[in-house]
Amino acid sequence: MAVFCRGRGLVRSVRTSLHTSWFHRSAVPQSTSGSGPAQSGFFPSVEGVMLPTGTFSDRVAFITGGGTGLGRAMTTALSQLGAQCVIASRKLDVLEKTANEISDQTGNKVHVVQCDVRDPQAVSRCVDQMESLTGLPDVIINNAAGNFVCPSERLSPNGWKSITDIVLNGTAFITLELGKRLIQNQKGASFLAITTIYAESGSGFVVPSASAKAGVEALYKSLAAEWGRYGHRFNIIQPGPIRTKGAFSRLDPTGAFEKEMIGRIPTGRLGQPAEIANLAAYMSSDYASWMSGAVIRFDGGEYVSMAGEFNELRRVSDCLSLRHLSVCLSGDCLSFCLSLR
Repeated sequence: MAVFCRGRGLVRSVRTSLHTSWFHRSAVPQSTSGSGPAQSGFFPSVEGVMLPTGTFSDRVAFITGGGTGLGRAMTTALSQLGAQCVIASRKLDVLEKTANEISDQTGNKVHVVQCDVRDPQAVSRCVDQMESLTGLPDVIINNAAGNFVCPSERLSPNGWKSITDIVLNGTAFITLELGKRLIQNQKGASFLAITTIYAESGSGFVVPSASAKAGVEALYKSLAAEWGRYGHRFNIIQPGPIRTKGAFSRLDPTGAFEKEMIGRIPTGRLGQPAEIANLAAYMSSDYASWMSGAVIRFDGGEYVSMAGEFNELRRVSDCLSLRHLSVCLSGDCLSFCLSLR
């Protein structure tokens, strides 16, 4: 059995709070439905594809990790828009079930190829199989990922390798294998990688994932500079918290963190897979043909909400509401005046 995290158990609790009685709960009004902060009503999640029907007609899209979660959502959107999709992962039964369901939904056949992205020989065989099914792809989405929560002082070499092999090496093997074949065949393509906002900021307790995804971003930016001459675009989406069954069951099995996450997102809700799918479809389409080397943060404002201590003033309670806040500069003296009701 692989040992990923040394020690007795994982992280029990992670809470962001100010240790003062003034800032003990959010001042944001809560919705009566219990669905989250009231402001979420201003930011509805819109279902359905946003691009015109047929945007990807006569195009082939290859999606790793396409059987579940975000991969499934992106495959569904691209198939609805006319793409001939090929999905890949290690679990053939999951792929086949997803492919059949999407094919029935869209009327557009979805193909499956089994692939362990950690193995360059397996990747080469996977691309051979895809070529025989559909030809080389026009759209490549590197979405395969792995993650687990562990204090870094308990992290084993095997735990580190298990994540970096999938996320960084897997993305590199897929990208380089397909890129070389596309160049040889003088065929352009759009490459898209799904990373995370903590690829930019870093994050404790998920150090292998943060490190590997930061490496993926460096890989894509580098190839955007180098391979544009071959007709290749490389772009990145950094999602914030997206409500997918797979990720939440692994990283938040009790649901303890979900309320905390929603509380720090200015838009007052989690993202939906369909929203990422629409963004991915746009970035992979000819409507975004001048976009390359871009990193799009898509997180409901979570990243900027954590950028400064003063953002925590939103946690002031109703009974101790902030009535007046001023900063006065007088010579070398900085006075901070806070008047409470």
